[in-house]
Amino acid sequence: MADSISRLHNAVLAARTADPAKSRTARLLQAGGAKMAKKLAEEAVEVVIDAMHGQPEAVVRESADLLYNLVVLWVHAGVTPDQVWAEMRRREQLFGIAEKLPKDLVKPLSRPKSASKVVPLRPVRARKRR
Repeated sequence: MADSISRLHNAVLAARTADPAKSRTARLLQAGGAKMAKKLAEEAVEVVIDAMHGQPEAVVRESADLLYNLVVLWVHAGVTPDQVWAEMRRREQLFGIAEKLPKDLVKPLSRPKSASKVVPLRPVRARKRR
């Protein structure tokens, strides 16, 4: 699996210089982080929905899409698969393979000023049912 992700990462890196008219990956990278994050979230939701509906074949397909979009976001963020694998090894040594890192042990990430700005949503009025 790690080799597949590394090959995908290398292919995404190579696509950064490809023609966006011919490469979906180049187009996605050119669209920016917000678009990449949106695509990643959409794929995650599709995996969940297919799993809830008991559709394992669809879960497989959507999981592959999810991993692709995750790797595209990694490239945009300057993250390599080796960095992720190192973090997974570190967590395994501390907590075991099946454990998620406890939130109280995670250092808060420094976020850019724009990311920490709270944007109020417009209130949505509920429609009255008749």
